[in-house]
Amino acid sequence: MGDTVDQTTDQWWNDEELLLAALDRALRPNVDVPTSFVRTAESCFSWHSIDAELAALAYDSAADSTQETAVRAESASLRALTFEATEMTFELEVMPDGLAGQLVPPQAGELQMQLINGETIEVRADDNGYFRIRPLPRMTFRLRCRLRDGRVVSTDRISL
Repeated sequence: MGDTVDQTTDQWWNDEELLLAALDRALRPNVDVPTSFVRTAESCFSWHSIDAELAALAYDSAADSTQETAVRAESASLRALTFEATEMTFELEVMPDGLAGQLVPPQAGELQMQLINGETIEVRADDNGYFRIRPLPRMTFRLRCRLRDGRVVSTDRISL
């Protein structure tokens, strides 16, 4: 019986066609990956930036019921969003051609707009914390900011 195992092992390594067939089977599985497995993997990947402090949505003018009861006859054309973290706030205004924002307290910083498709757009906030992003993102994104002191703050996902 020991000879049979040795003979099979010898055939495996010595027969190029058997080896190539095994490699082909390994690289081209016949089973589709279940959707739930893909979703779980995507969720796990989102934890790769767990070191960033999360800035949660604190205000969205689109959901502000007091704005509806305002005296003005017209609604404002701009949308305002506020994301708050422990020691920093993102103030955003959504305009037809893009986003205008400020880091509060005012400070320079390196920002990334991380689109849900994986694309990243680099943005710089000036010494007063002001930044602009053009054009207006058409898909879900998050803002991630690295401050001068090395801290990283990231917003929730944003869909406009």
